[in-house]
Amino acid sequence: MCNNEEMDIIELESADGEVLKLRVDRYFFYNGEEYVLLTDDCGDVKPEEVSHYVMKVQPLEDEDGEEMEEFVPVEDELMDQLIHVVESTFGDE
Repeated sequence: MCNNEEMDIIELESADGEVLKLRVDRYFFYNGEEYVLLTDDCGDVKPEEVSHYVMKVQPLEDEDGEEMEEFVPVEDELMDQLIHVVESTFGDE
């Protein structure tokens, strides 16, 4: 699915050093903070094995002053709340 040029694809390194290729599904706000929903269905992943990740969007600037985004993991307790928000808001999509 990730061969569509219109999709935003990022690569992140997991805690065990594995490189994950993730698709940016959508951005959303919760309690005034911006978050992103990521999906790992890039490649040969069966639909029942697709994983979703929610990370905080941290704006920053590069050395040239260009705006960039960094995706930062969130605490487990907040993750539970964010998953509930995603499921109740975007569950039908």
